[in-house]
Amino acid sequence: MVIDSEKVVDASIKNGLPRQLEAAIALVGLIMVAPLIALTAAMIAVTSRGPVIFRQKRMGRKGRPFTMFKLRTMRVANSGPQVTAGDDVRITPVGKFLRKTKLDELPELWNVFKGDMSLIGPRPEVPRYVDLHDPMWCLVLEARPGITDPMTLRLRNEEALLIEVEGDRERFYMDSLLPFKLKGYLDYLQARSWRSDVKVLWQTVVAVAFPNKTPLPTLEEIQSFSIRDSR
Repeated sequence: MVIDSEKVVDASIKNGLPRQLEAAIALVGLIMVAPLIALTAAMIAVTSRGPVIFRQKRMGRKGRPFTMFKLRTMRVANSGPQVTAGDDVRITPVGKFLRKTKLDELPELWNVFKGDMSLIGPRPEVPRYVDLHDPMWCLVLEARPGITDPMTLRLRNEEALLIEVEGDRERFYMDSLLPFKLKGYLDYLQARSWRSDVKVLWQTVVAVAFPNKTPLPTLEEIQSFSIRDSR
């Protein structure tokens, strides 16, 4: 994908909810969902071997790595692709339920409370997929990564989309899906406000309660975007 560097450099991102408010919401949220986290952690512990909390390095604001916390949904393995499709054999039966309901992401509220993440912001990527020399990535990393945002909502069932990919799914992710995500992240960051962040929070609640109301983009749409932007 070819990016107009001058346009990216001249662009700027907007602020959303105040950091202090997000930390307070995250703390209250952690207290409220603590029994649910404990219950799901017990389910993980009795159905598969390994730690109940999954820790992974992700790229944070200003390109500083941090450790993101999630409930473990996969069997412990020393190798395997970092792009996960819905038919990945490493996903445990309990993990499938947690991923579908997004309950595996509840521990990320701790990341929000600590300041590694925001409630609203682009999803943090693993370092190997981040190009710190890419002007678009540099601008996205001006914002604190988040639990949800409009692009994350649109790709809420990303794993189902990846099942449809024939061939090298990781290559598709890097060449087509990731540029599609970056464009969506920037579109929101350049227009966001605290009001729009509140709206996204509500849309996230609706998407969790009614997942079928959030249709996925098609492979053709994503691939056509990538082809169009590479000209």
